[in-house]
Amino acid sequence: MPQSVNSYPLLDTIDTPADLRTHPVSDLEAICADVREYLIDSIAQTGGHFGAGLGVVELTVALHYALNTPTDKLVWDVGHQAYPHKILTGRKDRLATIRQKDGLAPFLKREESEYDVFGAGHASTSISAALGIVAARDYNGENYKVAAVIGDGSMTGGIAYEALNNCGMLKKDILVILNDNRMSIAPNVWALHEYFNTLITNRAVRKIKDQVWDKLGGHDLLRSAGAKLVDGMKAVMTPGMMFESLGFKYFGPIHGHDVVKLVEMLEFLKSQSGPLLLHVITEKGHGYAPAESHVQKYHAASGAFDKITGAAIAKPVTAPQPPEYTKVFGKAMVEICKMNPKVVGITAAMPDGTGLNILQKEVPDKFFDVGIAEQHAVTFAAGLATEGMIPVCAIYSTFLQRAFDQIIHDVALQKLPVVFALDRAGLVGADGPTHHGAFDLSYLRLIPNMTIMVPKDEQELRDMLFTATTPPSPGLSPKGERSREEKFLSPLGERLGEGDVKGPIAIRYPRGTGIGVPLADEGFRPLPIGQGEMMRDGSDAVIIGVGPILYEAIKAAEDLEREGMSVAVANARFVKPLDAALLDALAVRFKHIITIEENVVAGGFGSAVAEFLAERKNLHPSSFIPHPFLIGLPDRFIEHGAPAGLLADCGLTREGIRDRVRDCVLAGRMAEQTAA
Repeated sequence: MPQSVNSYPLLDTIDTPADLRTHPVSDLEAICADVREYLIDSIAQTGGHFGAGLGVVELTVALHYALNTPTDKLVWDVGHQAYPHKILTGRKDRLATIRQKDGLAPFLKREESEYDVFGAGHASTSISAALGIVAARDYNGENYKVAAVIGDGSMTGGIAYEALNNCGMLKKDILVILNDNRMSIAPNVWALHEYFNTLITNRAVRKIKDQVWDKLGGHDLLRSAGAKLVDGMKAVMTPGMMFESLGFKYFGPIHGHDVVKLVEMLEFLKSQSGPLLLHVITEKGHGYAPAESHVQKYHAASGAFDKITGAAIAKPVTAPQPPEYTKVFGKAMVEICKMNPKVVGITAAMPDGTGLNILQKEVPDKFFDVGIAEQHAVTFAAGLATEGMIPVCAIYSTFLQRAFDQIIHDVALQKLPVVFALDRAGLVGADGPTHHGAFDLSYLRLIPNMTIMVPKDEQELRDMLFTATTPPSPGLSPKGERSREEKFLSPLGERLGEGDVKGPIAIRYPRGTGIGVPLADEGFRPLPIGQGEMMRDGSDAVIIGVGPILYEAIKAAEDLEREGMSVAVANARFVKPLDAALLDALAVRFKHIITIEENVVAGGFGSAVAEFLAERKNLHPSSFIPHPFLIGLPDRFIEHGAPAGLLADCGLTREGIRDRVRDCVLAGRMAEQTAA
């Protein structure tokens, strides 16, 4: 239970929805008040997703009251609105552990509860999943209700419309609830949302039925005719027309914070058949004044806050922190957009999360928010690129996966200069496996015409963004060519270094603060494409990798030096194309090559290096070619928890890297002694 002077007299009697249903309808408003108070008290202590859950308290209570869950199936979209659902389904005593290691998952998770019918960490999936459940129900000859709750911006995603269309075609019994809170994470950019709001708030529309009813008095026949007239006008003048054209019976819009009316409507809808859509109007952050006033800020609380004022509780004063990568990117975008009239920024409903809110404020005509629609964002960017623009698509690493087909067919195949800025690459922490950016190097590396950059720190992020959005300067080799004295020539090396960049460029960088390196006071430093750098010299082994984890590798190398091992560290910078010259030189110098990355090992940077060395062995069979030792994320989904702890579990901290490199070197020495 949260530590609070408040008591929750009715909520204390409820552990499951079955307990909830023992209460009379007259208790429901008080139960909602308890749930809301409990949610506020809990999240004020721990942080977590907040505003969307506050907005669906009444809807959640009504759904579990009217439906016989878990026999009836309740499918939620955007799982961050499901905190009240967790409270009512046997997990309230563990809410204080949410987003912490071994605690409650931040989103819906099938393994966590039988009430979590379908996992949800992103958006727009609920109707598709619910329709699949309905089809299985009917195939198996079973009898239960299925309801999908979609909202908080999810209707900006194209998959939702594909599912709505299929519902209308199959004509099966399904209830879709549109939770219209006029917001997603940022203000909703859905054009139909504006249409809904105009109609809902139009006084004339709201008065039509009342006026017709009053004029007709007690004449039943006239009232019947009048009702048909009103229904006809409603079909033309309300959102129902669109949904009914897709095969749904449309009900609403209704007030989403009147729990008794919601229960009455849901009880009625249980008696109806076919595809049904209930349009519910809610307020994000409802019942907590700070969240009502600052919807984006209180979408999620990053940590504990004062319940009365909503102000974040100050953490102990520490030394000034380096800037966050997100902000470094956002500020660099503003500088570049002011310098280059062709560069624009695109976000999929995450301006604050990607740092493009800075561009939105400073250079609004260079900013596009397309809603929670990553597929559209990528093809929209491709269209811009065909007309000479340089679009920068800023999308979280894990969410860009949704647009994989568009990256291949619409961008890479046509060699279009779209820049992908992948925020939240690597392990992001409390949001867990649905949000970890664990796979981007693997899924991007296999795409032809793709260039992949990974900055080791915040200054290199600035330089890479400038390089990606700026044509090569005269005299700067885009191939990263070096003098013949520096380069160990091989046919493979020549092939990998060939030609200018023609096509998309991806830059992946982590969540959180930078390393703390000094940022250039002015301008940017263009980087030769496909050229890495040595960060530390050595003789026994070399660690080559990408990203800020290289600074942990340097610390590990310093530890090993005190143990009598000399370990070099190289920054590849590019996953594609690889720096063939650098790899050739390292293969000649070192018996042990260790790769490191904050990406799954399968198909990632280390795999690329292993493929390179294997091909080099084929080209030079008489040469000694070291077999690389690969360090990265394991072949499993990483759960939620503090980033430092998760990285330690995966062996990607100073200590983990040190121990694995030591084992590699010692094993090599033992093998040499055995052979001798």
